[in-house]
Amino acid sequence: MYKTLIQPLLFKIDPETVHHFTFSMLRKLFKLPMVERFVKYRFQVEDPRLEREVFGLKFKNPVGLAAGFDKDAKLFRELSAFGFGFIEIGTLTPKPQPGNEKKRLFRLKSDKAIINRMGFNNGGVAEAVERLKKNKNVLIGGNIGKNKVTPNDRAVEDYIICFDALFDHVDYFVVNVSSPNTPNLRELQDKEPLTRLLNTLQERNAARPVQKPILLKIAPDLTDSQLLDIIDIVKETRIAGVIATNTTISREGLTSEEKDEVGGLSGKPLTNRATEVIRFLSEKSGKAFPIIGVGGIMSAEDAMEKLEAGASLVQLYTGFIYEGPELIKEINKEILRRS
Repeated sequence: MYKTLIQPLLFKIDPETVHHFTFSMLRKLFKLPMVERFVKYRFQVEDPRLEREVFGLKFKNPVGLAAGFDKDAKLFRELSAFGFGFIEIGTLTPKPQPGNEKKRLFRLKSDKAIINRMGFNNGGVAEAVERLKKNKNVLIGGNIGKNKVTPNDRAVEDYIICFDALFDHVDYFVVNVSSPNTPNLRELQDKEPLTRLLNTLQERNAARPVQKPILLKIAPDLTDSQLLDIIDIVKETRIAGVIATNTTISREGLTSEEKDEVGGLSGKPLTNRATEVIRFLSEKSGKAFPIIGVGGIMSAEDAMEKLEAGASLVQLYTGFIYEGPELIKEINKEILRRS
């Protein structure tokens, strides 16, 4: 129904407008009696064989929603009803910011892809915390970043603010230094500043009675040498793991008219590269740390390839938009079929 009826209608409208419209409709629908129960019945796959214990957390299934979809933690309960094992919110920054100028979100239909240059648009971490206080049983990841106006030499301060504010309200953290849509942000992926940032957060983590897993989200555009640096950094800082990968700045092989738009590319063109990065990190590190695989998962087979390449968990974003919630169910069923 989604691909034959709902998606064609939604795809006739500006993608950012559709996003806000969909959020508004889902909030209203879930207030109606029986809607949440029906959605869970239709899409959730409940089976103990799907459960995963990764970096000390128990996931009811290994399929999550990637950051960027529910930036402000406005719809995590409703989205979890569609069968996600976990929801990652953000990227959140200390202060609210509008992001980049519109238009900043583009569908590349013939490539089954999306280009975005949103620019960490969000209402600020304090606003999200108020919503997260109402969370009852959804496993939440908190993706954190820096404000656009914050210079890189003071970026650590922004990450600390978000870390401290979210600590009691999320199950794990993701340090985002790999978005291509905040000027100079990717410079923080260099070995020295990244090690300093992660060590600082780990020190604050260690000072807590109970620590939270900290993960690093990396770009798919890193070279093999840079990926080896990432492995060294993970070992040195003792963070919990890596999310591979963020969006790409590559435009190789695209055919859509919008292919030259500035921003990060996600979707089918990223499928193979994201899997390559996962496999490289897993093999070169000797499976030393967990990896969450994300990037171009458009089918159950794509998800299985990432799991077989070394990912412990996977996340959807563009695949969820193009394929709908049925994709979550298909992935979980395929995992069970192969178990």
